[in-house]
Formats: sequence, C-alpha cells, structure tokens
Amino acid sequence: MNQEDLKQMDLDFVLHTYARNYIHFVRGEGARLYDDKGKDYIDFGSGIAVCSVGHGNKRLAEAIYHQAKNLIHTSNLYLIEPQARLAKRLVELSGYDMRVFFANSGAEANEGALKIARKFGEENGEQKRYQIITLDSSFHGRTISTLKATAQSKMHQYFGPFPDGFVYAKDLSDVPNKISNVTCAVLLELVQGEGGITPFDKKEVQNLERILKEKNVLLMVDEVQTGIYRSGKLFASQAYGITPDVITTAKGLAGGVPIGAVMTNLKDIFVPSDHGSTFGGNFLSTSAALEVLEILSNEKQTGELDKRIAYFTQKLQDLQKHYAEFFTQEVGLGLMRGLRVRDSETLTKFLNLAFEERVLVLKSGKNTARFLPSLTITQEEIDEGFRRIESCIARL
Repeated sequence: MNQEDLKQMDLDFVLHTYARNYIHFVRGEGARLYDDKGKDYIDFGSGIAVCSVGHGNKRLAEAIYHQAKNLIHTSNLYLIEPQARLAKRLVELSGYDMRVFFANSGAEANEGALKIARKFGEENGEQKRYQIITLDSSFHGRTISTLKATAQSKMHQYFGPFPDGFVYAKDLSDVPNKISNVTCAVLLELVQGEGGITPFDKKEVQNLERILKEKNVLLMVDEVQTGIYRSGKLFASQAYGITPDVITTAKGLAGGVPIGAVMTNLKDIFVPSDHGSTFGGNFLSTSAALEVLEILSNEKQTGELDKRIAYFTQKLQDLQKHYAEFFTQEVGLGLMRGLRVRDSETLTKFLNLAFEERVLVLKSGKNTARFLPSLTITQEEIDEGFRRIESCIARL
C-alpha cells in the first residue's frame, strides 16, 4: 500500500487525536528510523522517551520472542515469575525499600499513586485528608483524574466535571502555602517534561521533602519520563538525594512494550480488590522490561551511559553558544534535554526544518526544543544528528 492510501485510511478510520506528520516508518536500527523510501532519520525523540535501548534492539527482540512463544498473558490471578523478578530488580537498583504495582502506562501509574494518596489520607489523621497538590506546567496523564492533576487549564476544556481535591502551586516555594489540614500528598515531576524541560533546584526539592515529612504529607514523584536512567540514574529522585513515598514510572521501562509501575514505601497500603489491572505486569511486558534494565544497568555500571550524557550535553551547549541568536539557553538533566528558542515562531520553523533535514526533535512548552535520544545512542549517531541540525540552522 502506498503512503497516500495509508494516510487516507488513517484519516478515514482513526480518531483525529494527533496532529500527525504522515511519514511512513517501516524499520529502525539504533537511533535511526527508515521510511518506506529507504531514507534514514536520526531519532532524537525515541518515541517520546520510550525506545530507551534504541530501535531494532536484538537483545530486546530476542527476549520478547522467547517470552511470546511460551506465554504472553495469564492474568494477575496467578503467579507471574518475570513480574516478581522485575519488582525485585527495580527495588534493588533504586535502593528504596518499596513494593511495586504494575500497570500499562504512565497515566495508569499515576492513577495508582492518586489512589494510594487518598487511602493514606483516609487512614492517617484525625479527619479525612484528600487534597493533592500539583505544580503549574505539570503533566500527569490523560485520564479524567490525571488530567485534573495536570495544572494546565488548556487541558481541562470540554472534559469536566472533574474529581475534586486537586490544588495547584505556582512553584516549589508555593507548595507549603497550599498545604491545609486536608492535604494528603504532593505530586511533582523533578524535570517537567511538557513544561519546558525545567529541572527543579536540588536544595529546594530537599527542603520540600523535609517539610512534607514533618507534616505527614506524602511526597509522590512522577518519573514517567525521568525514570529508567533517563536522568543518568535509575530515577531522578536518586540524583536529587531524596526518598519519595511514591514513585511512578513507565515510558522507557520496557523499550516500547506498554508498561507502567507504581513504587511505594507504604508497602501494605493496598489489600486485594483495592486496585488492579487486567494486562498490567503480564509475562510479555515484564520480560521485556527485565531485559531493558539489564542492558541499561550495564551501560551505567561500565560508565558508557555517563560518557554518552556528557558528550550529547556538550554538543547541545556548543550549539547554543554558537547560535545564541536562536537559542537562549541549554537546559535539562541526563539525556532529557532542551534548547530554549528565542520565540515560538522560530521554534516551529526549527522543528520543521530539522524534520526536512531528517532529524527528529520534539517540542516542550511554548519555546523549548526537546531532545530525548535513546540511552544507547552511539557517538556516530549523535554526530550525524548534529550535523543535520547544523544544516537546518543554516536555513533558519
């Protein structure tokens, strides 16, 4: 089927929820994607931080094949060996004394976190505590409750009425001002993925953690995008030197196979029937995630991941300095990075021209170009991607 026929099929039968670019990718290798005409694209987005070990990873493909030919799914009514092993591995690598619940996405993981917070608030305190504080420019998902937890009014149009109990703080320093006698938790991203790749100050985060512990309010960290070594550590929480009560993660955990996870030190908060998932944590997704963790933990242990982060960051910083008339600042953490662009019009032109030069870059917030390459990207792929970006800038 040719690309135009495929495009028309999509337009006719798929709900129009995405402003698609109708490129037709047919295969991938490492940080490269290939379209149906054989042209290669350097992927600096990795499926929005999902393809953490690159495209066409042979080890991941073999793990998926081996599991799929035996068992894909049995349900959570029975013991699932790779699920238990994955939970143990996440706890060991994080160093946090927690238990894990597996879901299918970041939004589902955050739903689980919200339920943990509400049950905690019901059981701990002289009165029912139900309010959850989130931050401006946050993003926590597209279900009804995670949409309301997302403190961006533009996301709330059409879909109300929403669940009550969400309070928005302007920034970290404003959070203590929003705490009341019915506050049970604070949910935040340490680097706001949709809010301009904005890392919060380490000391401010640590100070907030201290205040919350004093007030018996849960600290819940949304690591859907920052987790699974994207920050340079398994979790950005480790890089910030904090111990959250709840961590959520998803995107890069299984390298493209849908999965989400909630980790909490409230190890007995849920009892059977409090929460559940039909597909969450099945044989296929957890086997894939185990292989991804094996690959990435080795990259971290050998120092290769840190070298890659340093190299990519330096390339971005050099680009910003050399083209300061377009890029005002380089920001980010690990391989979750951004270039602030002077205005939104220039950002749109930059992203479109980058695509024409066959390098995929994403948008974040109003004026930030977002870079989320695979964590196994090679130096040659990085160099080629930046060479193409230089060609793009020459056309700005």
